[in-house]
Amino acid sequence: MGRVLDAVVVGSGPNGLAAAALLAKRGCSVLVVEGAERPGGGARTSELTLPGFRHDVCSAVHPMGAASPTFRELGLENLGLRWIHPPKPLAHPLDDGRAAVLARSVEETASAFDAASERAYRRLFGPLAARFDELLEFLLAPPQLPRRPLLALSFGLRALPSSLAAARSWFSDEGARALLAGNAAHSVLPLDAPLSTNAIGLVLMLAGHAKGWPVAEGGSERIVDALISSLRSHGGEVECGRWVRRLEDLPPARTYLFDTSPGALARIAGGQLPAAFSRRLSRYRHGPGVFKIDYALSGPVPWTATACRDAGTVHVGGGLDEIARAEREVAQGRHPRRPFVLCAQPSLFDPSRAPAGAHTFWAYCHVPAGSRRDMTEAVESQIERFAPGFRDLVLGRHRIDCADYERYNPNLVGGDIVGGSADWRQLLTRPTTCRRPHTTPNPSIFLCSSSTPPGGGVHGMCGYWAAAEATKRIRGEG
Repeated sequence: MGRVLDAVVVGSGPNGLAAAALLAKRGCSVLVVEGAERPGGGARTSELTLPGFRHDVCSAVHPMGAASPTFRELGLENLGLRWIHPPKPLAHPLDDGRAAVLARSVEETASAFDAASERAYRRLFGPLAARFDELLEFLLAPPQLPRRPLLALSFGLRALPSSLAAARSWFSDEGARALLAGNAAHSVLPLDAPLSTNAIGLVLMLAGHAKGWPVAEGGSERIVDALISSLRSHGGEVECGRWVRRLEDLPPARTYLFDTSPGALARIAGGQLPAAFSRRLSRYRHGPGVFKIDYALSGPVPWTATACRDAGTVHVGGGLDEIARAEREVAQGRHPRRPFVLCAQPSLFDPSRAPAGAHTFWAYCHVPAGSRRDMTEAVESQIERFAPGFRDLVLGRHRIDCADYERYNPNLVGGDIVGGSADWRQLLTRPTTCRRPHTTPNPSIFLCSSSTPPGGGVHGMCGYWAAAEATKRIRGEG
């Protein structure tokens, strides 16, 4: 009989690799199994357009990566990962030629707004940004009683209203309203949804103030490289090109951790789980998808608002009402004529991404799940609106629609890049109503993907909590 491993991890995204590296660091024997020919999941970097132009296939900017306690515990910055911080984390151009800017400083950000909005912004964001590390203990954990209840309450009261209602009631300045709306739209939910959109927007803005919105030098795959270096330094292994159809395809192990969608876990391990639990996993709800374009450019994007030229991320979509309308249309199954477009321009700050003088650029918008519609014209019209002459710089394009994304990574169900709908019904019950959300009724099977708390983003924390549960099982403590 062959060796029985302590843990087999299915899927090599950042959460799966984080879980594997943590278990290996704790002395466990670990194997990561990946179906694709390269590890990384949503954190791969490839020459998608032209030779020498290195594009992040999925995630490109990592506010939660820079803040991640998991990455810090694994010492990724000692294993080749280098964060590059643009002068400004984020800019949001407006039709009057100016841009709202999320600066590292709360005071600098607030000072650009009218007097009433400046005071409100300082009052709302200053105290929480100053205690962001303490706040993360609550925000990056599974639902539980917080150790700092007053701090959690302070955040919760701000997060309670929808982002649409909050923007209108908190701020009179259109720039401040747009800044909040654009960050809330990362939730891929309509902005009038309560309890979730504003929470996600606030976390991203606080992260920008406290930690920045950096890119990884050389591309997002450097995060994966560092995670694999950590794993291998403690004896762990990664095997690529091995698709898993059923649990019996895997080698014997004391625990199995799945960096997959809940539905994939039900299909692979359903025979080892109660039928009712498998049905609940199969009913897990995924949200809208994305349409993304990667560009090779002959020069930097000619933003009218010069502040955008110092920002690693640019939100394109006009003011609050326009963004709210676009996201509402997506939620209703329609394609917006004027979509909210999220842009990243890493080559401005990382010259390794493109040949000398040239640039990479990345833009995507939200679309109904499973959409095959080519949104190039709508996306580029929005960019041209705030950067006239943009199309003249395009040397090459690479388009990815929802179906392309799901083929690229089956976990991106219907093109959903955030691991499932984060509306109020599912925000606190990912992936089911299980009290310990990374566990299953089978004590040897765990889920560690972004469909578990704390949700989407490249931070490894879903893997962290799953590894904590698996460690108890391996040591006979749970």
